[in-house]
Amino acid sequence: MTHRPTTLERAYELAREGRCRTVSDIKQALSTEGFDRIQDSLYGPTLSAALRKLCQEHYVAPVEPATEDQTAS
Repeated sequence: MTHRPTTLERAYELAREGRCRTVSDIKQALSTEGFDRIQDSLYGPTLSAALRKLCQEHYVAPVEPATEDQTAS
């Protein structure tokens, strides 16, 4: 049996992974992963501020692939 984290635990993991830039990005990722009752689990200004801060500290913008024009230089 594998352990599935709670919605709150997964939200913190996502914030630290560096893929989510905002709390909205976290909520979207949770929804995509099949979590439910996201609004209920991630409610409140203190929690939102903590997740927002983690996102800002860990976010890494995705690298865009080079186009032919960029590689020809």
